[in-house]
This record gives sequence, C-alpha cells and structure tokens, in this order.
Amino acid sequence: MRHEDIWRAIDTLAAERGLSTSGLAKRAGLDPTSFNPSKRRTNEGKLRWPSTESIAKVLIATGAGIDAFAGLVQGARALSPPRSGARRVPVIGLAQAGQDGFFDDGGYPTGGGWDHVALPRTEAALADDPHAFGLTIHGESMEPVYREGDIIVVSPAAPVRTGDRVVARTAEGEVMAKVLTRRSVKRIELSSFNPEHPMRSFAPEQIVAIHRIVWATQ
Repeated sequence: MRHEDIWRAIDTLAAERGLSTSGLAKRAGLDPTSFNPSKRRTNEGKLRWPSTESIAKVLIATGAGIDAFAGLVQGARALSPPRSGARRVPVIGLAQAGQDGFFDDGGYPTGGGWDHVALPRTEAALADDPHAFGLTIHGESMEPVYREGDIIVVSPAAPVRTGDRVVARTAEGEVMAKVLTRRSVKRIELSSFNPEHPMRSFAPEQIVAIHRIVWATQ
C-alpha cells in the first residue's frame, strides 16, 4: 500500500459522489482542507498519511464500504456495488433536522433532502425498523461521547428507558441528542454528557418524539 494509492482512492471516492476533496472532508465532519493536495506532504517534504479515523468518517459519510475503498486503493477506477447485506438509512445534519419538511406527522423521515449511509445488518433494531434514520452531530454538548461530525442512528421502534442516549424533537422543531434522565407524567428531563451544558426540562406535551440511539460512528 503506497502513499499515492491512498490519496488516489480518496480522490476517486470524492469524484464518485460528485464532490471536491474539500466537499468530501466537510461531509465527513472534517476540516475542509484535510484532503487538500498541499496537506499530503509536510513543509519538509515528508509524506503525510490520512488517519484511520478520517477514512472511517469518510466511508460512513459516503456510504462506501471498506472493501470498496480497498478496491480503489488497489487501483479500481470506480466503487464496486454495495453488498446485498448492507443496510442504507437516511441521514441529515442535527441542526438541519429542526427545519420544516424533513419529518412527516408520524415523526418519520420524509422529503428529498436526506443523504444516505450504508450500514451492516449487525444491529437487530436497525434491521427490524424500516424507519431508522441517522443524524450528524453538531456542537459539543455530547462530548466526549459524540463529537462534531459523528453520525448517530436512531430507531423509532426501539424501546426507550431512563438512562438511554436519545434524540428528542420538541413541538417547536428543536432536535437534540441527549440522555433521558427522567420521564414522568409531568416532566421530561434531558441531560448532556458535557457538564458545561445544563439539564433541559420539558412538559411532556412539549416533546413530540424521543427515539433511542442504537448505533454511532466512533
């Protein structure tokens, strides 16, 4: 495996998705300059390799499998078709999800503004729930568990219990990734992993949906 082969594979993957290398980096939640040609060598001329974490985020963001990426590294000029065992789910940015037009009255993904990611059928909750969807984390309220650019997948069909990591949507359209700390007939309390963010408390009628997080890129 050579340095130029890895970078060529990244360039090809970007082109396959109709993106520039900067666009690919942004979609993966990375700095837009991460894959620029100028970043592929140090000022001293030494080779600079992309991190495995960066590659993993790119594969999740584009829905490409590791086998397909390996094929590009080995010289393939295009991605191979996804394996039949893969599961594709719609995904959108957490901040964008609060806008109108992305969920129907039942709280399920709708409209044409969603991207898709391919996931293996290893989670029973995902395999059994046709309404599962993904969100790209925005902000630092869930650090260090979830960071900016991570993708979380939620299952509306999965049971939700106190202590679960969840995505909640308010009647005003706010969408947030939190921990369900308390749920009673009078109050719903949601906390963040980041102690700098205070607990949020709502009346039950203020929350239109709470879905458990069942998978995440890490």
